[in-house]
Amino acid sequence: MVTFPNCKINLGLNIIQKRTDGYHDLETVFYPILIKDVLEIITNQLPNQVSDIHYSASGLLVEGDLSNNLCVKAYHLLKNDFPKLPFIKLHLHKNIPMGAGLGGGSSDAANTLLLLNQKYQLALSNEQLIDYALQLGSDCPFFILNQPCFAKGRGEILHIIDLDLKQYQFFIVNPGIHISTAWAFSQIQPSKALYPIEETILTPIGQWKGILTNDFEKPVVKLYPEIGNIIDQLYTHGAIYAALSGTGSTVFGIFPKGNFLKPIFPKNYFLAVVD
Repeated sequence: MVTFPNCKINLGLNIIQKRTDGYHDLETVFYPILIKDVLEIITNQLPNQVSDIHYSASGLLVEGDLSNNLCVKAYHLLKNDFPKLPFIKLHLHKNIPMGAGLGGGSSDAANTLLLLNQKYQLALSNEQLIDYALQLGSDCPFFILNQPCFAKGRGEILHIIDLDLKQYQFFIVNPGIHISTAWAFSQIQPSKALYPIEETILTPIGQWKGILTNDFEKPVVKLYPEIGNIIDQLYTHGAIYAALSGTGSTVFGIFPKGNFLKPIFPKNYFLAVVD
């Protein structure tokens, strides 16, 4: 059984306060973007008794120890509660850049839960799947719903919103700069947002510039001026709104359809135009 995990962008991101558990309370809007990985799960008919999951990958290199892989963790999370879950082969073809503020790893993990639930008829509700997803990461619950959502708390308190941007075109740019999430959060002084995202997102998109903000954008651009140049180029080429997604380093521009002038960026950048 195959599924196609998509990524997301953040429309605004405000850090409200640091919590006693080490996490931060935030507010943001998650918006799904149709850049996709490919995830396949099949039952392993010739299981290796050393491991209950045979993992393989292609596409972009997925680094790190297998025990920390979110797809593998998702399988074991369900296996703990459903011991009869069979041994599986899981293959991930990676297209979404990693550590890029697009939530690709979180999407892969959430879609592993969804696919296992569907394939092996576990009868888990969305609410139950969201509880499992939160154990894997703060962004993971969003991908269970995979609809435009206003998010608060760690990002797990989700409210589906009526936000349809299908009349626009998205230009996604990732310069391949790795930004440490821990470093990014260390640069932020939490505060109450001057323009609450939940209200701002309801205003016309032409009013978002300078109001719908990402708290990480200033420190990231200060350290990596190249990212600020990307935002400037997107506006120069006609973007209605452009911003950093998450902690970066991905930047997106929202353009009118039919009036789209493709900006020119270096060939080593990850670039995508999404309708």
